[in-house]
Amino acid sequence: MLVLMVSQLLAIACYGQLYMTKAGETSFFSETPLENIAAVNKQVLVILNPANGQIAVKMQQRAFHFPNKLMEEHFNENYMETEKYPAAVFTGKIMEPVDYSKDGTYPVHADGVLDMHGIKQNRSLKGQMLISGRQITLTSDFNVKLADHKIQVPSLVITKIAEVIAVKNKFVLVPKKP
Repeated sequence: MLVLMVSQLLAIACYGQLYMTKAGETSFFSETPLENIAAVNKQVLVILNPANGQIAVKMQQRAFHFPNKLMEEHFNENYMETEKYPAAVFTGKIMEPVDYSKDGTYPVHADGVLDMHGIKQNRSLKGQMLISGRQITLTSDFNVKLADHKIQVPSLVITKIAEVIAVKNKFVLVPKKP
């Protein structure tokens, strides 16, 4: 799916400049009375086509790192099943008109599809876009319900993992080199 989206973005790029990063950052946090769980992934691929607002985000699930190696192992093997579902992908479109030639901060939202753990779900993600020179910084905070993506938590540890996970993104995009 990401390959198709990237192909579409590249085909349209003839008429404009693509922006991208391979070092976007996504983190998540799960808070429960018994234990907090946090992880960060600093290898998120993001491509934005300002000409039409299309955006593609892809992250390898194994690139999430935890302060505790046992948590990381459980995340990969028991919950996200990264052997079977190695990546999470969001493909969508930024809905607000943005003047990419003007520096400034713009509230934006992207409508699209979040494909995670083999489940595709329509999402509308709110965020902020900061344009400064030839750099675009996108930030977004949203929640993911584990049940929406059929991520099962064994009853033995249900009190240690929140049913809704808080996700934060920060993507610093620069013009893609030809």
